[in-house]
Amino acid sequence: MDSLIKLFFSILLISSLIFGEINGVESSSSNHHHHHLSGPNKLFVFGDSYADTGNIKKPHAVSWRVPYGTTFPGKPSGRFSDGRVSTDFLARLLGIKTPFAYLWKDYVGKEQLRYGMNFAYGGTGVFNTKSTSPNMTIQINLFEQLLGDFYSQSDLSSSLALVSVAGNDYSNYLALNRSIAALPIFIKQVVDQTELNLRRLHALGLEKIAIPSLPPLGCLPLYTSPQGCNDTFNALVNYHNSLLQQVVANLNNETMQSTFAIIDFYNAFVAILKNKGESPGSKRFETPLKPCCEGSCGNVDEKGANKYTLCDDPEAAFFWDGLHPTQQGWESIYSVLGKALSASLLKL
Repeated sequence: MDSLIKLFFSILLISSLIFGEINGVESSSSNHHHHHLSGPNKLFVFGDSYADTGNIKKPHAVSWRVPYGTTFPGKPSGRFSDGRVSTDFLARLLGIKTPFAYLWKDYVGKEQLRYGMNFAYGGTGVFNTKSTSPNMTIQINLFEQLLGDFYSQSDLSSSLALVSVAGNDYSNYLALNRSIAALPIFIKQVVDQTELNLRRLHALGLEKIAIPSLPPLGCLPLYTSPQGCNDTFNALVNYHNSLLQQVVANLNNETMQSTFAIIDFYNAFVAILKNKGESPGSKRFETPLKPCCEGSCGNVDEKGANKYTLCDDPEAAFFWDGLHPTQQGWESIYSVLGKALSASLLKL
């Protein structure tokens, strides 16, 4: 443990930079397989901006401002990207339509809610962050309130839950100048609470639950330096991910089946960031750490001038802004995860 604590001391060097929101993520594969009858036919999503498809009300989120949404659907849609995000790709993998965001549930017919629902809000965490949107516990409360009226027990048994974990918890912790030495203890608290959330969703009747590992947060453009990724920050992420793997293994032992699956976001990101173009079929990004929308993306000054610059072609960029992949970035993540992921989700 001592070496870990020493490691985290060096995070002091970067903690002053950390005021953005980091996001836990969700992932899957972009293979266009339609699921066999055994696969889940609904998707319930809990998490943050890697998964949010428009839950934050328009005045409160940069994701409703130009240039977000330029690739898809051609205007801002509340997604933190130029286009689709992980939820969209996971739904595609399952062969279903993207589930509607909770915010819009009363404006669409019941028929449109048959693919599940998305409770994810950008900026949120397992615990409270500086975002005022519902944290993970409250998102699960919102889901629980719909059971019976909107969704039956048999709906749940044929569903997949996606639980996006805990990037914002860490950026919030560092932004509050809390003790770096105590960070390993906080990471344990975050993972312990995640375990309680997973148990609760399972107890509510969700039999298949996927949990992404954290991506290498030290490689998000907001936290990189001219030398590249922040290895100290990635060490923190690895500690989180190792605890999460233990939790999932224990839960599967208890349920005597593979009810819970980790989606290996960390290694998918790393594979793309290191890709020199050797692997056939995978896209190579020339400057993967350089975001397409640089500066204060989506914001303008008093005179209405953009406070950001935009790249010519979002499809050539892996990151859209300082924290979030482009649609093409997500597409690549899913293609790296590929068939192994579809197999594990259909097996769940």
